[in-house]
Amino acid sequence: MIVAENYLISDLAKISSLIINLAGNKKIWSFSGAMGAGKTTLIKAICKSLGVLDEVSSPTYSLVNEYNAKDNVKVYHFDFYRIKDVNEAFDIGYEEYFNSGFVCLIEWPEKIAVLLEEEHIFKITISNMENKRNISVH
Repeated sequence: MIVAENYLISDLAKISSLIINLAGNKKIWSFSGAMGAGKTTLIKAICKSLGVLDEVSSPTYSLVNEYNAKDNVKVYHFDFYRIKDVNEAFDIGYEEYFNSGFVCLIEWPEKIAVLLEEEHIFKITISNMENKRNISVH
C-alpha cells in the first residue's frame, strides 16, 4: 500500500502519523530503500510523532541508538548497513531489543533478514524513481 507519493519533507509529520496508525501492534519496523532515499529522515519524523525526547541520529557506527520517549517508553533505532556478518547482531543483543515490547526501527534489514520473522515485521519501503519519492508499507 502506497502511503505517500512524491512527498515533500514538510509532509513527513502527517505521513509518520499515518505509518504509526498502520503499524498497529507490530513493534519491529523495517525500512528499506537505496542509500540516500530518506530512511533516517523518515525515522526522525516517526520518532517525533512517537514522542521521543532525545535527538535522533543514525546509529551507523554504534549499530543501535536508544531513545527515551514520554511515559518511560523507549524506541530503538538500528542501522545494520556496516555489519559484515549476522553474528554482529547477536553481539549487540538484538534479541533483547526485539523482545522488549518497544518499537524497533531497523535500517538495512536485509543484512539481518535471517533473524526477522516475516509475520512480525511492519515493512516500510522508500523508493526513488524519476526524482519522485514514494513510501509504501506492507
